[in-house]
Amino acid sequence: MRDRLYIDGAFVAPALGGTFEVIDPATEAVIHHAPAASSVDVDRAVAAARRAFDQGPWRQTTGAERAVMLRAIAAGIRARSEELARLEVLDVGKPLAEARLDIDDAAGCFDLYATHAEALDGAREIVPLADPRFTCTVTREPIGVVGAIVPWNFPLPMACWKVAPALAAGCTLILKPSELTPLTALELAAIVDTAGVPAGVFNVLTGFGPEVGAPLADHPDVDKLAFTGSVATGARVMTAAARSIKTVTLELGGKSPFLIFADADLETAVDWVMIGIFWNQGQVCAATSRVLVERPLYDRLLARLVEVAATIPIGPGLEPGVKLGPLVSRAQYDKVRAAIARAVADGGRIAGGGGRPAGRDVGWFLEPTILTDVPLDADAWREEIFGPVVCVRPFDSEEEAIGIANDSRYGLGAAVMSADRERGDRVAARLRAGIVWVDCSQPAFLEAPWGGMKQSGIGRELGRWGLDAFLEVKQTTRFVGGRRQPWYL
Repeated sequence: MRDRLYIDGAFVAPALGGTFEVIDPATEAVIHHAPAASSVDVDRAVAAARRAFDQGPWRQTTGAERAVMLRAIAAGIRARSEELARLEVLDVGKPLAEARLDIDDAAGCFDLYATHAEALDGAREIVPLADPRFTCTVTREPIGVVGAIVPWNFPLPMACWKVAPALAAGCTLILKPSELTPLTALELAAIVDTAGVPAGVFNVLTGFGPEVGAPLADHPDVDKLAFTGSVATGARVMTAAARSIKTVTLELGGKSPFLIFADADLETAVDWVMIGIFWNQGQVCAATSRVLVERPLYDRLLARLVEVAATIPIGPGLEPGVKLGPLVSRAQYDKVRAAIARAVADGGRIAGGGGRPAGRDVGWFLEPTILTDVPLDADAWREEIFGPVVCVRPFDSEEEAIGIANDSRYGLGAAVMSADRERGDRVAARLRAGIVWVDCSQPAFLEAPWGGMKQSGIGRELGRWGLDAFLEVKQTTRFVGGRRQPWYL
């Protein structure tokens, strides 16, 4: 595990020499002391990225040349996939099988954007003009220096969702991972370095929000901010960006609904509810944590969901067969337990789970929790809990279900399940969310856009939309109509 920052093509000690503890959430043991960056290191990293963009060779590289390096990064991730997956388990607590999928996603992201980088070469649009004396072409060029701030729930994939398209576009960047999960970001730096990316193009600063994230967001030499995290922190990032009119991409929280109609298959519905809320311990921004079930199916689905959730194997992510690991930190564990207690105080009922699993006295483990009778104005129904907690309630009509689903300040994800394909499509069209799943919940594909409406964010990641977020549009107009009479004569 690395104990140095990555700035200007080298692993260097933090300017102020600080470190912070990295804790295994399954054992509560300190497993590493990571380097703690400061605003001094932010200035160093931004200066390096600025030089690399303005004066270095990176901006002049072709998309094809960048693609070679992006594919080398993908290969480097795959060559170390098992090691990286195990680091993620130790850092964030997720089961090893899930961590392996995350590493595959990270490598695939670089391969995808290598192809997109190649497509940039020679790409231009001819714009027809009403005045034949002029021609106009539109091209896209890199936006500049990027500050990328990523969360702890999917540490390496969330980093790669930003790093890969930024590099493909020709940008330089500074990556700030969560202080809870810094390990794989530093390993990514080593992989990028080996791939031959020039010094200063990619930099990694580990540390805390006030000392690293805030000065990075506020830095006048940063051209764009790409942030994934909470609504509250996203608002602060957006405020900082406004001071120097930076472009922002924000992927924020969610409280995604899952509408299940009475004609849905019971077992299939339960399977997708389980994936939608208990994957990654429910620490998923798009988790379908509000489940609305048509009344004729409600009692049977609730009973089956409680029954199946109680069988989920819980334990440290490296133990064979584990499907539900610990929450990421003591603070997150306490926050989720407090949210469950408030839900009960507000009139909700715990139908299943809600406590610490038997035999798990060490580590931040929590049983998968199913709440019913939660009032529509209660925090548990309206606010993101970010843990393995789902609220389930019945509905009586399609209109009622859609109204309840859309009554939220969030709009990241939503799901609908029905044997009636026409109804599924009709309801999907009316759900106010950036991502809508029909007859499923949570699949995410690198090729498709990811992002939300309302307070769930601004802009989109992944696919060609993710590349567009790091490109500026430039118009070039040429006068070709011969000598023109000057207007002042």
